[in-house]
Amino acid sequence: MAKTILEMANISKEFPGVKALDDVTFKVEEGQILFLVGENGAGKSTLMKVLSGVWPYGTYTGQVIIDGEVQQYKNIKDSENAGLAIIYQELALIPELSVYENIFLGHEIKNSNGTINWNETIIQAKKLLDRVGLEVDPSTKVKDLGTGKQQLIEIAKALSKNVRILILDEPTSSLNEDDSENLLNLILELKKQGVTCIMISHKLKEVLAIADKVTVLRDGKTVASLDRNELSEEVIIKHMVGREIKNIYPKREHVAIGDVTFEVKDWKVYDYNVSRQLLNGINLTLRKGEILGLAGLMGAGRTEFALSVFGNPRKYKVEGVALKDGHVINYAKPKDAISDGFAYVSEDRKGDGLILDQDIKQNITLSSLKSLIKNFVIDKNKEIIESEQYRKNLHIKTPSIDVKVSSLSGGNQQKVSLAKWMMTRPDILILDEPTRGIDVGAKYEIYTLMNQLVEQGMSIIMISSELPEVLGMSDRICVVSGGVIAGEMSAEEATQEKIMKLCTEN
Repeated sequence: MAKTILEMANISKEFPGVKALDDVTFKVEEGQILFLVGENGAGKSTLMKVLSGVWPYGTYTGQVIIDGEVQQYKNIKDSENAGLAIIYQELALIPELSVYENIFLGHEIKNSNGTINWNETIIQAKKLLDRVGLEVDPSTKVKDLGTGKQQLIEIAKALSKNVRILILDEPTSSLNEDDSENLLNLILELKKQGVTCIMISHKLKEVLAIADKVTVLRDGKTVASLDRNELSEEVIIKHMVGREIKNIYPKREHVAIGDVTFEVKDWKVYDYNVSRQLLNGINLTLRKGEILGLAGLMGAGRTEFALSVFGNPRKYKVEGVALKDGHVINYAKPKDAISDGFAYVSEDRKGDGLILDQDIKQNITLSSLKSLIKNFVIDKNKEIIESEQYRKNLHIKTPSIDVKVSSLSGGNQQKVSLAKWMMTRPDILILDEPTRGIDVGAKYEIYTLMNQLVEQGMSIIMISSELPEVLGMSDRICVVSGGVIAGEMSAEEATQEKIMKLCTEN
């Protein structure tokens, strides 16, 4: 019988005004793959911060037990010494450094005189890269590698510390299908080597594919511990949200698609910085009350299309014609696009979508300050009333609209980003990966909101790498591949196989 390598017993953790964890308990056996699932704000990341020493002993109640011994970490270094490593959703690599420098950063291989042994560092880095199945020169700078390869470097970095318990927080949230599959296969291989893995994921397909055990958190409490033979998507969702969701993609009650409201003809986009053509002759239409899905692999040009339409914020050179309601448009700045009824929810909510050090209220009203100005100053009462209304409408979980956005879970941050753009009252809403890193309950709420918006006459362009999402929410689908529209189809005629075939044609 396999031994219990880790137990978290009766863990509770409080922040001002919030009980983030309430008597959470779970066990994992040596060599198991345990998934932690739950809605955004359920306490998963906080629990892992307790486990990894980010929240040191004494800042929480309960016990972290490894190999039968209670751990009293003062910091992350203590947890690493106990054989534990954590890889966060936002990768902690230094782009300008080489692969081998990143792998051994903070625990360098040294000569007897205290200097770094670079030859041995490179040799050991190559062995670790082989172990994670990454064929890349160790001297390559991290900035020159894609997200999938960077994720493998993070795992190699963890393995270099002789890790026994590996924690991965949403490891595939920004990966394409192939990179995600490679990562899951690597985790299965690490399991064979005796490494215990704890994963946080909202992708239930991944959970069902490789989980030995699932622990479900809701509102900071353990609500279920499920063995592999008990797992199904329906069971997990029911425990996560406290109710049964039979159709994660809600159907609209009234579908009334109108005339063309936005169109581009022979749209070409060039990157000034590297003198490279990104899009070559895009022709696309969007109708009033329609959800148009833009499918494609990472790097196909979908985000570049959205940014180029939204006022060239990254210095793109654009050729071709764009029309809104039949009139030619050419926005020099994003504020011009906003004034004309466009809104763009970025795929990078933390980098481009929100100001994390500001409070919820300030973030929601950020793009609509003109509507709040009275006698040349911001009407604070109106700002509170408006942002509080959006907090209620979008079910943003927070004790107050005065707390910093950085304190919110990923799903609630996404809702704040949506609220910011909804307050501008746009005609056309571009959603770039709107549910990335979001739990199934929050996804359902966002999908329901999308349906409500188009029923009210708004038009939505939804960029998504999740094919079930594209199929489940779109009225019409355009597939972008190699900077061109490789194909277009209605939702009724679309299948995952048809879309993927078009994705890989150019």
